Amino acid sequence: MPTPRETILSALADLLRTVPHVPVLRGEVLPERVPAVGLMILRDGEPGEPGVTLSPLRYHYQHRAEIEAVVQGEDRNASFSALCASIGAVISADRTLGGRCDWIEAEAPRPVDLPVEGAASLKAAVIPVILHYTTADPLA
Repeated sequence: MPTPRETILSALADLLRTVPHVPVLRGEVLPERVPAVGLMILRDGEPGEPGVTLSPLRYHYQHRAEIEAVVQGEDRNASFSALCASIGAVISADRTLGGRCDWIEAEAPRPVDLPVEGAASLKAAVIPVILHYTTADPLA
């Protein structure tokens, strides 16, 4: 049986897959070729130190996952902007991942241009996503 943390991260990956035509990988390395529409890689990130309440015992996390958003091509600035807007739209549409967590929120990306020898440059950024959830077991 999947843990609450895994259920939430899987639900986030599934939510990101609703962005049309943009592949989503989870925990993978950046492939040699980036599709023209871009690419997202979800990193599980860190759950951090939980807040704890007693009676009943509960652990309250603000888990920091990361989305690596990458585009390549001649119109990469517009493509990157569109990809970030799409990510924001799908997150805004389901802030609880179907009731699996209390709240999710994305932080602003810090884009960088990365030169690629013999090919068009990449435009990429890490988009932090904060997942707020509660569990009865810190190992779950």
